[in-house]
Amino acid sequence: MQALWMVLGAFFFATMGVGVKLASASFNTFELVFYRGLISIAFMAVVLRTGGVSLRTPVPFMHAWRTLVGGAALTAWFYAIAHLPLATAMTLNYMSGIWVAAFIIGGVLGFALLLTRVTMLESGMFGRVREEGVRRGDLTMLFLSPPRLFRLVRCVLIGLPIWFVVGILVTGAPEFARAFHVTGEVTGASAVQWTYLGLVMGDLGSGALSQWVGSRRKVVLWFLVLTTGLVVAYLSQSGGSSTQLYALCSAMGFGIGYWAVFVTIAAEQFGTNLRATVTTSVPNFVRGSVPLLTAAFIGLKGHGMSLVGSATVVGGACLTLALASLWWMEETYGRELDYLE
Repeated sequence: MQALWMVLGAFFFATMGVGVKLASASFNTFELVFYRGLISIAFMAVVLRTGGVSLRTPVPFMHAWRTLVGGAALTAWFYAIAHLPLATAMTLNYMSGIWVAAFIIGGVLGFALLLTRVTMLESGMFGRVREEGVRRGDLTMLFLSPPRLFRLVRCVLIGLPIWFVVGILVTGAPEFARAFHVTGEVTGASAVQWTYLGLVMGDLGSGALSQWVGSRRKVVLWFLVLTTGLVVAYLSQSGGSSTQLYALCSAMGFGIGYWAVFVTIAAEQFGTNLRATVTTSVPNFVRGSVPLLTAAFIGLKGHGMSLVGSATVVGGACLTLALASLWWMEETYGRELDYLE
């Protein structure tokens, strides 16, 4: 009998999800939460009245906290049902145990990383810089010195193709899919997911490969050439399925998976007193290029150029600048890093 009640409860929850999905076309999320709560209160009042149960509680603050958290969670769930496919929203809701486990694991790893950082000895080269009173992290040393500024710009330009692929080709995958007449549903979220799966593999591979061949420049060059070929393949699609498009996104993610080597190059290009500043600022400069790339892409489309043509021009410019910057870049593998700017 208990199992039947569980089945009935699951049926009612599923029915509620369908009802919320249908009602979301006419009511906003807060109205749905209000009406759901109103009906629940009326139902519970009848049950409590029939059973002679008092509403008085010895833990009012705990009930208030439970109400606040439950109301917020219900609002988020109804919002998800209204804006996501029903199956996706319900699946995410019932995966709450997995999310809790992920948060706990992430928190434990974060504390472990913090503990490792606290107990780690400072590098001798950074200690000497602090003791000698040398200027550290001074941005004027970067921007007012043409040779250093040129090095900084080269480091930034090497990373442009990464965010061109992610910010335009992958994020805009649904629009490209329509232009390529791809069959099957293509969503930006899924495209990003498959791209980053490939990117993780690429980062692991490029880092290991750069150590094995003893060169940063060669590995980045190989990955840039691979990215160029994959971008051409992506923009040359005609027909095909959503699975094929996602596979191309994953392959492009692997191609742009030289991020770790790219950041390492930036760090090794500068002396100890500027190394930390460059290592943190160069990736942010590259990320900051996304609005500029997007504006150029949209601007070209607005002036009559096709979707594919606009992406080709912007992507070609990014890849050309990256390859040219890499050509002028000094090899840093094995370089002695104990020096000052």
